[in-house]
Amino acid sequence: MTRPPAQPQPQARPYTPGSLLPQGRITGPMPWVIAIMMFLTVLASAAGIALDHAARTLSADISDRITIQVAEADGDARARAVRRIVTLLGETEGVGNIAIVPEAELSAQLAPWLGSDMKISDIPIPALIDADFSVPQDQRDARIATLDRAVKEINAQARVEAHATYLAPLARLVGAISLLSFGSVALMAIATGAVVVLAARGAHATHRGTIDIMHMRGATDAQVVRLFQQRMMFDALFGAVIGFTGAVVVILAVGRSMAAVASDLVQSVSLPAFAWIFLPMLPLAGVGVAWLSARITLQRALQRSL
Repeated sequence: MTRPPAQPQPQARPYTPGSLLPQGRITGPMPWVIAIMMFLTVLASAAGIALDHAARTLSADISDRITIQVAEADGDARARAVRRIVTLLGETEGVGNIAIVPEAELSAQLAPWLGSDMKISDIPIPALIDADFSVPQDQRDARIATLDRAVKEINAQARVEAHATYLAPLARLVGAISLLSFGSVALMAIATGAVVVLAARGAHATHRGTIDIMHMRGATDAQVVRLFQQRMMFDALFGAVIGFTGAVVVILAVGRSMAAVASDLVQSVSLPAFAWIFLPMLPLAGVGVAWLSARITLQRALQRSL
């Protein structure tokens, strides 16, 4: 009588530290909280960069521009004064790109308030002369004052207006708002780290028994920390990508809406090219913050539990 062949015995699965942990996410709502924080961080960063770029552009565009306004009621006297002032500007050192603002352009700018059928001759609208004024910064105020006295000698109703004088407060306001945006980014980075710390502590408390079994089977603290850290980094990466994607969609939508606004000031608030290199680094930075926060928190938790 032949003996039936022996059945092969199933081999035991090799032990790995991760085999004792439940598969899947262990940090609960952390990915979605990080997604929200990343969404706000990217939006705040984009706003800060765009406003800072607008402030710099605005300052560069207006710092070397002046306008001579001739508020003479008599049309003939105003025309003579404009011709003499243009001649004076042409002979003044540092003045260039002299241009008399056309009367048609002045009428078009006043049309929304005075009506489209208004004629420039109906009301005494001041004549405007634009010019570049390129002089050293430390001499600018004195040179403008000298030029203002010179044009007043030609016509008492004429005066020189430096664009930087009345637009500088606006540039400072835009710059202050951009700094506030960057400050918000720093606060959200701190909040993201705090979320990861709380999630790491919760994961340690929830799986405390499992961690003890892992230690009894030979797992080291470094292995336990690395295992939990990898899980939390995947969660952080998932949330960062979701938040970044949503923020980019909003930025593109807002950018298209702003491009349709017929305002040079509004259109100057745009993202420079380097912003699209910097913004994708934010999700990586968020994952780095999560990695460091989880590592420090878990190491301290394991040290306290010994």
